[in-house]
Amino acid sequence: MKPVSPWGLGCAQLGNLYHAISDETAEATVRRAWDEGIRYFDTAPHYGLGLSERRLGAALGAYPREEFVLSTKIGRVLEPDPAGAAERDAQGFDVPAAFRRRWDFSRDGVLRSLADSLGRLGLDRVDLVYVHDPDDHFDDAVNGAFPALLELREQGVVGAIGAGMNRTAPLAEFVRRFDLDAVMVAGRYTLLDQPALDELLPLCEKRGVAVMAAGAFNGGILATAEPGATYDYATAPPELVEKAVRIAAVCARHGVELPQAALALPATHPAVASVVVGAHDPDQVSLNLRRSRTPVPEVLWTDLIAEGLLRPDAVVTCGGRP
Repeated sequence: MKPVSPWGLGCAQLGNLYHAISDETAEATVRRAWDEGIRYFDTAPHYGLGLSERRLGAALGAYPREEFVLSTKIGRVLEPDPAGAAERDAQGFDVPAAFRRRWDFSRDGVLRSLADSLGRLGLDRVDLVYVHDPDDHFDDAVNGAFPALLELREQGVVGAIGAGMNRTAPLAEFVRRFDLDAVMVAGRYTLLDQPALDELLPLCEKRGVAVMAAGAFNGGILATAEPGATYDYATAPPELVEKAVRIAAVCARHGVELPQAALALPATHPAVASVVVGAHDPDQVSLNLRRSRTPVPEVLWTDLIAEGLLRPDAVVTCGGRP
């Protein structure tokens, strides 16, 4: 698999996640990420019903193809839905519902989804393809999607394959069953939640599977100095808000903002190849990278552990990434 940059740009926001942005803002966001040194970009058909792929492909067309790594996903095939064009998408993206998502982890579904993605991206290939959210389609993914992707990788159609989910146990099972290059784990190795340490991260480190750590802010609660109210795209339970407030207080004692620590934690594990963070505009890209490049004192981690706010095995190495 082509090496990825230590920080990646997650492109759900280019699909108008939560609120709309202009094409110009989307292009400027990718351009700022490039100027800041990011060379790994992740998207999916799910993000804005294809809008993220179209915008990302258009923006990356300005750069040499060999100089970046692009990943997209299979699992949701987009089908035209003219009747929905006057409605808005019901899955968090501010776009017309002119397409419907259909779950499909079959071999034919993989081939169709990938061909459609290449058409939207306007590129001749993608470097990494993930099986996306097969939570309720485990057998279909095992019998259809993964064998199809293994075949495509062997043929050189795609460079690398993997799986992307919010749950760690199925990801670990996929790593055991298949020769995967990478996994993307969202929201399960964060300041608030570290179940990826139970099995997934050690297994990936042992097998040489690259881990892309996404969802470092847990959907919003860790994205600001004062904890937010959204956890994993829903209202945060009171006990998690209370825990985040306590973590923020420890961070403040050491002159560290909560989002700075949230970005620093996943970068400490040797199995993590890239920490993938989204942005709605260029300034957000620069802010996140400035935070991520500011070192966090080791005593912060020891204090969080001492106060029972962080697992003792959570921090493997210290120091920031370039």
